[in-house]
Amino acid sequence: MELEEKLSSWIGPSSPTEQDRQDRTERMIREGIKEHTAFQGCDLAVYAKGSYANNTNVRTDSDVDIAVQCGEAMYWDEATKGAHPPSGSYTGIWTPPRLRSELEAALKAKFPGQVDSSGSTAFRIRSGSARVDADVVPCFDYRYYISANNYREGAKVFKKNGASLQNYSQKQLENGRAKNTRTTQYYKNAVRIMKRVENAMVSEGVHRVVPSFFIECLVYNCPDSVFLASTWVKTIEGVIVHIWGELQGDEPSVDSKRWLEVSECKYLFHSAQDWDRQDGRDFVKAAWNYLGYAA
Repeated sequence: MELEEKLSSWIGPSSPTEQDRQDRTERMIREGIKEHTAFQGCDLAVYAKGSYANNTNVRTDSDVDIAVQCGEAMYWDEATKGAHPPSGSYTGIWTPPRLRSELEAALKAKFPGQVDSSGSTAFRIRSGSARVDADVVPCFDYRYYISANNYREGAKVFKKNGASLQNYSQKQLENGRAKNTRTTQYYKNAVRIMKRVENAMVSEGVHRVVPSFFIECLVYNCPDSVFLASTWVKTIEGVIVHIWGELQGDEPSVDSKRWLEVSECKYLFHSAQDWDRQDGRDFVKAAWNYLGYAA
């Protein structure tokens, strides 16, 4: 198969059948939470996030990520002291351990024998004949205050050991859609191609697994103009060349030159991350060779 034909065949999202399985999985998780008595009257938002929500997932990475966000308590941080308006402390029952415990009970009641709660952060629901794998994350409302009237909305996620992190799933969704619009729908197609390249390389044993989210962020940091080439061969060549060139050397000391996650609320490379700049370069170098681009 010619390379252009192969890349063109890799632009599509999950098949309609796989989409049905994903949608059914999300629907059943929502039902389980709604049916759980302890959650009655609790302010909960249940929403899809990640590749499934952003429509950048592919067949091999078709699991569903669901957030269960509690609005009973608001967590916050501030860019500078005094940026957050004065407020009282939460004294209700919905602590991180309580939310995690009740969510575990709800999921186990809906999916008996299928829930793995051994992870540090998410509950894993194993797939069935009509469902895909799912990760369900308990979290809370969160704001990062730049000033009293300027803040970022996100989610505060607590791990079992009490450590926490912040996610900005809605901003990821919005920014991905905006870039896809600016590039006449080619951005998300390019993301899917690069994810399928990774899947093929892993399947054939020529490269290690690269997280789907990391691939999406790498492609997002490419200029819009890269996605407007006349062929997919040229587009993917441009994506690989840009990532390879820009990730040379150490992380820049100037914030404006550092790469961001798709949400543009967090840096892509930092000490607590599961990947570094060299991982990005290794991935695109392997992709270049796998696809047979000339040296």
